[in-house]
Amino acid sequence: MWLLVMVLAMLAAPLTAQDTLPPAPYAYKQLDDPAKEKSAQDLMMTLRCLTCQSQSIADSDAPMAGDMRHQVRTRIAAGEDPEAIRAWLIERYGDWVSYQPQITSMTWPLFAAPVVLLLLAAVVARKRFGRDRPTGDKS
Repeated sequence: MWLLVMVLAMLAAPLTAQDTLPPAPYAYKQLDDPAKEKSAQDLMMTLRCLTCQSQSIADSDAPMAGDMRHQVRTRIAAGEDPEAIRAWLIERYGDWVSYQPQITSMTWPLFAAPVVLLLLAAVVARKRFGRDRPTGDKS
């Protein structure tokens, strides 16, 4: 019995480790330069929280979003270009982190599928509801 409790405790420890860490310094603190903070805010509004999935990292209180806000602000303060930061975050977390998806060799089917389905629906509707015109004389 005690062995089972010890094993479960050891398995649960890593799950709680992330939430027990203090937030990153720039997770909730704005940059001193208003222009840089605006640039950081604009970028953060276009990045999706990986934990919440329906909020931007600017709006989320999840620890993961706080870490991402810290990374954005730190890199903006260092003078890095917002698009370079976006590219780094996409490389690190995947395309889904951005609210502005890019068409790549992996994502083009997602953009093409709706167009193909609409064309297919138009062809089916035309054949189904198109009028049959008689070709012979009515005598």
